[in-house]
Amino acid sequence: MNILVINCGSSSLKYQLLDMKKEQVLAKGLVERIGIEGSRIKHTTTGKDQVTIEEPMKDHKKALEMVLNALVNLEYGAIKSMDEIEAVGHRVVHGGEKFANSVIIDDEVMKAIRECIELAPLHNPPNIMGIEACKELMPNTPMVAVFDTAFHQTIPKANYMYPLPYELYEKYGIRKYGFHGTSHKYVSQRAAELLGRPIEELNIVTCHLGNGASVCAVQGGKSVETSMGFTPLEGLAMGTRSGDVDPAVILFIMEKEGLSFDEVNELLNKKSGVLGLSGISSDFRDLEEEAAKGNERALLALQLFCNRVKKYIGAYVALMCRIDALVFTAGIGENSPAVREHICNGLECINIKLDNELNQVRGKEARLNSDLTSTAIFVIPTNEELMIARETKELVEK
Repeated sequence: MNILVINCGSSSLKYQLLDMKKEQVLAKGLVERIGIEGSRIKHTTTGKDQVTIEEPMKDHKKALEMVLNALVNLEYGAIKSMDEIEAVGHRVVHGGEKFANSVIIDDEVMKAIRECIELAPLHNPPNIMGIEACKELMPNTPMVAVFDTAFHQTIPKANYMYPLPYELYEKYGIRKYGFHGTSHKYVSQRAAELLGRPIEELNIVTCHLGNGASVCAVQGGKSVETSMGFTPLEGLAMGTRSGDVDPAVILFIMEKEGLSFDEVNELLNKKSGVLGLSGISSDFRDLEEEAAKGNERALLALQLFCNRVKKYIGAYVALMCRIDALVFTAGIGENSPAVREHICNGLECINIKLDNELNQVRGKEARLNSDLTSTAIFVIPTNEELMIARETKELVEK
């Protein structure tokens, strides 16, 4: 089965075409600047050179038309006709409490995704545009929605509720939802494979560390706690997001600085995190470079980030009583030996010890723990597209 995986942003579209018989990527690409001057596709078919196609794209439908044309192009395409695409898997950020699993898309599913727009106003609308464009262009091809939030629907109520008046949950659905679920699910399953043990008997802590970052406690293959909350703002300090902050600090700043709702939202989501603390960059490569030169604020930002991750790991070890594996993934988790070292330093007390020589790895799967500890430490590059394709294949075959 060939499956096309679609991930739509407001002005971008990422895609992969996978042959699920061998779980191999046939082609992949990125559409940029949809609806903006200078729109283009960067398309790569496996075994062929990358091509850049520049052409105006007024909307997601036009972008998907060009993606499909690229996939069947005689010179740089991957398939002979669209009939070879047997299903489409769509990444959808928010499914609220409605979806604990991936689902075949029908009218009822579309209605439910629209009802979740107020929970993810920046993400669900472009996800919907991508689905609608695909349905129009490929009306007879089955389509599946895979939700970022679905994996976390197994979190117990005592862990996902906030200590606010209960009627706010009943009226508005205010609770922890969690994000990066597809990534946490993929790397936890892969860790179980690497250990050669059933995931049902394992406790795993997964650290998805990128510009957006979250930690997840996975017990028996199910999410039981995660650091992101009602929105992706809660939890770790991130590239530009503040993460956990005393709520009274926000009220204090609003009063002292005379900030509007929109301005404080911008402050917390776009101007905080390691960018705000360092005053330099949200890119951890820049921070590591500046810290090595003696920049104290760059070093402070890195230390704070690592300490926050460490605190969540410790909390999740306590929650599950023990862990069998600690997993690092995403841009920073996969590519920064220094960050991994800082996070693991001092965790020997909970049976986590890094081998510094094994830790000198970037962007590839590896086991990093010292022989002196029984807790496995892994770097596992995330593969959300493959996870989406697997879930799509499973549903369509059923």
